[in-house]
Amino acid sequence: MNKLWLFQISRWLVAVVSRLYFRIEFEGVERVPKSGAMIVAPNHVSYFDPFWVSIPIARPLRYMTWDRMTRLPILGPLILAYGSFPVDITKGDRAALKASLEQLRAGGGLMIFPEGARTKSGRLQEFKPGVIRLALDTGAPIVPVTIIGGYRAFSPHHYFPRPFKVRIVYHEPIHLASPEEHSKLKEFQHDQAARLQSIVASALPPEALPKNSESSNPDLSSGQFGDL
Repeated sequence: MNKLWLFQISRWLVAVVSRLYFRIEFEGVERVPKSGAMIVAPNHVSYFDPFWVSIPIARPLRYMTWDRMTRLPILGPLILAYGSFPVDITKGDRAALKASLEQLRAGGGLMIFPEGARTKSGRLQEFKPGVIRLALDTGAPIVPVTIIGGYRAFSPHHYFPRPFKVRIVYHEPIHLASPEEHSKLKEFQHDQAARLQSIVASALPPEALPKNSESSNPDLSSGQFGDL
């Protein structure tokens, strides 16, 4: 990772601010693999999500990030210092896919948000299958993560973060293997995306859950990487 020293200093500063301002708490950090390839998959409620989730993870991560975020003043350079690479969420982004595969095949950690974008309602959105495809292609386990309270603290509707309590829950890693019949691959990806979403949802309060069952059925025609 470029500028590792900047990553370490900024992570320490984020940890101090988050503990004082958001009274942040962590649960299940011991479940995060300490080495080897892994995909960290949180729900997406705030610009601060990558920073909050990374605080107790000692190893460096790379982050798949909406390209517009990397152009934000102050926050954009910090996101890049953390090891982010931009992805165009409006289309299949082959450069982002290549960077993701390289990171995982080299035994590194990657954070990706299966919803693809921050929630604007505070409710969990459908999970897209890109994260499942990456796990199958690389053999990397997926660590589901639930962010609780982050929407109240810094939703897309607020220009400045508010001092609400934030809690981060790290769930048991999911290990996947492709189905023996290739014809069932899309159905398998659909089922596993729904499974991943249900694990993340299991720690959310009722007001943050999807409104109906359709929200837990990812559309297989789209994803972080389109139809690549």
